Amino acid sequence: MNTSNHEELEEIQNCDNDDIENAELEEPEGQSSMASWKSQITIRGLITSFFIGIIYSVIVMKLNLSTGLVPNLNVSAALLGFVLVRIWTMLLEKANVVTTPFTRQENTIIQTCAVACYSTSFGGGFGSHLLGLNRKTYEQVGVDTPGNTPITKEPGIGWMTAFLFVTYFVGLAILVPLRKLMIIDYKLSYPSGTATAVLINGFHAPKGDEMAKKQVHGFMKFFSFSFLWSFFQWFYAGGVQCGFVQFPTFGLKAWKNSGLKGQWFPESLPESSMKSLNGYRVFISIALILGDGLYNFAKILLFTATNIHATMERRSKKSHNQGPDDLKRNQVFVRESIPMWLALSGYILLAAISIIAIPFIFPEVKWYYVVVAYILAPTLSFCNAYGAGLTDMNMAYNYGKVALFVLSALGGKRHGVVAGLVGCGVIKSLVSTSSDLMQDFKTGHLTFTSPRSMLVGQAIGTAIGCVVAPLTFFLFYKAFDVGNPDGEYKAPYAIIYRNMAILGVEGFSALPHHCLHLCCGFFAFSVAANLVRDFNPKNIGRWIPLPMAMAVPFVVGGYFAIDMCVGSLIVYAWHILKTKEATLMLPAIASGLICGDGLWILPSSILALFKVRPPICMRFLERA
Repeated sequence: MNTSNHEELEEIQNCDNDDIENAELEEPEGQSSMASWKSQITIRGLITSFFIGIIYSVIVMKLNLSTGLVPNLNVSAALLGFVLVRIWTMLLEKANVVTTPFTRQENTIIQTCAVACYSTSFGGGFGSHLLGLNRKTYEQVGVDTPGNTPITKEPGIGWMTAFLFVTYFVGLAILVPLRKLMIIDYKLSYPSGTATAVLINGFHAPKGDEMAKKQVHGFMKFFSFSFLWSFFQWFYAGGVQCGFVQFPTFGLKAWKNSGLKGQWFPESLPESSMKSLNGYRVFISIALILGDGLYNFAKILLFTATNIHATMERRSKKSHNQGPDDLKRNQVFVRESIPMWLALSGYILLAAISIIAIPFIFPEVKWYYVVVAYILAPTLSFCNAYGAGLTDMNMAYNYGKVALFVLSALGGKRHGVVAGLVGCGVIKSLVSTSSDLMQDFKTGHLTFTSPRSMLVGQAIGTAIGCVVAPLTFFLFYKAFDVGNPDGEYKAPYAIIYRNMAILGVEGFSALPHHCLHLCCGFFAFSVAANLVRDFNPKNIGRWIPLPMAMAVPFVVGGYFAIDMCVGSLIVYAWHILKTKEATLMLPAIASGLICGDGLWILPSSILALFKVRPPICMRFLERA
């Protein structure tokens, strides 16, 4: 997943850990009398988190159902939280109402709670493994496709909410006992968490207001432009294949040829069949995704294994050379510890509830599959969290794909597809949540925020997200034609994940003619591209595309690649012309563009629910 602050994170990642923790991380005033963890969680902070979480849930769901890729919005969540609370306190001060000071600890809790809320909209599987269970995806794959079991489960608010609650909360308890080991002993950098901490500490520094004003101005300007442009586009999308999104970028001739059928499959096959052109598109994208994912998976496991010993040696050498700021941060981090018995008993209790509930929701998933998942979860979560601390890459989706293939094969032809998709969701939720919590603990460590308040904030945000995410999904599901390959919300990963499950059941016999050779070639290209990016990053590597990003246009269309290309060119030119300004403003402006386009979904979905259609249909036709 590409992030809007990618360049900043690369710079942070390349620094020494000590330099990272000393950069713009000065001690807050009154450190010796810092308030307890309970006072860091405020009513205004929770209301702000709830508001940001709902808005970002809509934005993330829109991106999830259209392209399947969602950028890192942590920085913009921290920025928006700072702005909203500052505006609120200024209004109260003008009304002569006494308010408590707005601290960096409260800002950190707001960011943690909001991110936990909207992360559920993406990680919950509404555009991938859960949506892959419905009948529309089953029919798109092809009712006659071998291994495509007719067992389906239509989306429902009740069972989706229950599934999120029994899977997401277990992940919060897995690595809590290891937080001191990961943050203080191993001194893992967690670049995203560090970048967020640098931003929050910068806001609350003496010159923070000036920096925040510039970012807010840029955010609001591009937010307004993006929102109004989406509003303007809506007027011309009054029918099938209408609107600006249908603009033939490469000419009408190329657009016409895109529908021609080849000689490797009969012309009588429907487009949705996996034995037609759609099969090549989907399985080639799967090959790129698996090549990219497995390469990074192996790289991070190797990186983790080789660095643990070196980290322990470095820790023993540096333990007596810590500066006063490091010691104070560590003191705050361990002062209000989370009891070991609470974390372990919480994990066992929540896991037991999940083992009972998941087979009840999905009878195809045997209870012992879930038991094995929870036995392996702590080890998998540690590996993923350690790797994320070193590289900033959350590999939860790759752990989920491994579980998908294994459970699909174990489940057999009748139950394999459902068992694989559900098992993928269970493992991914467990591993991803624990890694995200460690990122937040790193932010809390660098902003002098109590780990107890961080855990409570994460739990509150997760609970809100488990309720908001299904409601947000159904806003789209009822207002738009989600899953239509010719529509705006293609949900590309739903059909990809279902086909991966079928591949786990049937093996290579599920592939269309010559597709295996093509998939092997693209898989090899994906691995080779990553090797070049890693071994020669400054010269050739930076010009090599990301295979994961290349895979998306195969399914959703070329517009995504064009958007990414134009945006990357703007970022590149800005960094060449004004490096400092670009580093400061790019995250805010990118967030504004994303939020403006995403927030237009609220009024457009309300109009769609009331059957209000755009008045104009704009099409592009070849001249006779």
